[in-house]
Amino acid sequence: MTGASPFHEGEQRVQAQLGVRDIEAWARKVVRSYLPDEHRAFHTAQPFLVAAARDEQGRPWATLLTGREGFATSPDDQTLRLDALPLHGDALAGALVPGSDLGLLGIELASRRRNRVNGRIAATGDALVFRVEQSFGNCPQYIREREWFRVSPQSPPSEPRRSAELSEAQRTWVEDADTFFIASGHRGEGDDPTFGMDASHRGGAPGLVAVTDGRRVSFPDYAGNNHFNTIGNLVLDSRVGLLFVDFDRGSLLQLTGRATIVWDGEELERFPGARRVVHVELDAVVELSSVLPLRWRAAAEPLRSLRVVAKVRESRDITSFVLAADDDENLPAFEAGQHLPIRLEIPGESDPVRRTYSLSNSSGGGHYRISVKREPLGVASRFLHDQVEVGTVIQARDPAGHFVLGCSECPIALVSAGVGVTPMLSMLHELADEERAGARPIWWLHVARDGEHLAFGDELRALSERLPSLRTRVHFSRPGASDIQGVDYDAAGRLDGRLVREFVDDSAAHHHLCGPVSFMASVQEGLEASGVAGDRIHSESFGPVG
Repeated sequence: MTGASPFHEGEQRVQAQLGVRDIEAWARKVVRSYLPDEHRAFHTAQPFLVAAARDEQGRPWATLLTGREGFATSPDDQTLRLDALPLHGDALAGALVPGSDLGLLGIELASRRRNRVNGRIAATGDALVFRVEQSFGNCPQYIREREWFRVSPQSPPSEPRRSAELSEAQRTWVEDADTFFIASGHRGEGDDPTFGMDASHRGGAPGLVAVTDGRRVSFPDYAGNNHFNTIGNLVLDSRVGLLFVDFDRGSLLQLTGRATIVWDGEELERFPGARRVVHVELDAVVELSSVLPLRWRAAAEPLRSLRVVAKVRESRDITSFVLAADDDENLPAFEAGQHLPIRLEIPGESDPVRRTYSLSNSSGGGHYRISVKREPLGVASRFLHDQVEVGTVIQARDPAGHFVLGCSECPIALVSAGVGVTPMLSMLHELADEERAGARPIWWLHVARDGEHLAFGDELRALSERLPSLRTRVHFSRPGASDIQGVDYDAAGRLDGRLVREFVDDSAAHHHLCGPVSFMASVQEGLEASGVAGDRIHSESFGPVG
């Protein structure tokens, strides 16, 4: 998608309104017109896919498509073949016809992975043939982990319940939900791959959706990837579909209606952390009872108690927390670049707050270290900075993530901005611990605002002494009056791909990028323009969700 914009008018309008139009450069790299091999493998391994489409009246609905093992196949990178159609009584039964827009969401609740693909139906008959127009991944935020298992569906299936409003039992179903799916879409004039339907996931604590009465529901919109696919659709076409799944009984509750977006004001206070609130006036409701051949159980959350043994101020806005096992047992080793999922009990929050932070220390040292930037609106980061002290016990899962050093001998370039330095620091520790430290070229390039915001200066200098092959370059985007060029930093101004390529003078180098998406987009674009192959560029992004 490097030529045309991956966003339509509504998405661009929201991005401009909220000051995040710089996401486009990054999105051009990650929104593709085909299915990458890893996405093909992911979608075809799932027992179900979330689908978004319109009925004969043009109303959007979301549903689940499921079938026997291997019901989804991918003959090529622009095609998915689904041996599945909406179930009897489904709001979309009979609506998936050739030429129809279809949005699909592959989501693996147990691992919190999800990928989206949008396009059109090319054929129906023995199978539904779907042609890809856009494909992209989503972050794992707000996904409640569940494990699926198969059952024999109810026979004969119960008749659907249709109405214009929610019954009392359905209201309770919606109010108790911690997960739901959204169908939205836009099709303008002409033929554009940005047009079509989107299937999206929303999750949070039970009570995520508020029910005003049988015809009106509301839900929060939290910070995400700044694509604004759903919100952008609703700005241009207010019609929306919501799907609630009864994971214990295999039932579906489908809603369709019209949305109104509340952008700011006191109403957002009903949903702590919300950036917007969406009201939906319902037009129709469909309930299908015990119809799915799948059930889900909440995944066991193997938590470990970790005690804070040190709290260190690293810069003006970054603080490190050194964590040891509360039972004094050895902690599992991790790979440099991985993150630590933690769970915090925060006063005033009705449910535990879950976050993931990159590990910034060397593996195998018997402890974990996370280094957290304090976000002004961040629920978790403010709690950690302001209230967590030495001796505090927090809960965490085992380290996870795939942003690691995959090449054991190739030259390595680490490029970071701001708190994006944290996984890079862990990687430098791993490189310094290698038996043959110094045997391969290593570059570290970093951007900080100024000296007050540069973290880990002493630690990085110590690592430089252990890594004779390491070359470093530090930029200050806005040097302070006391910052001395040539002593505290190498250059003023931002860092882009051209400068990285000039400094990293080895075409075989693997580049690892971490920082705000606008920074990574600029660097990646410059690297690719200078001839660096895409498979030698690896990235990890973060956002101010605190």
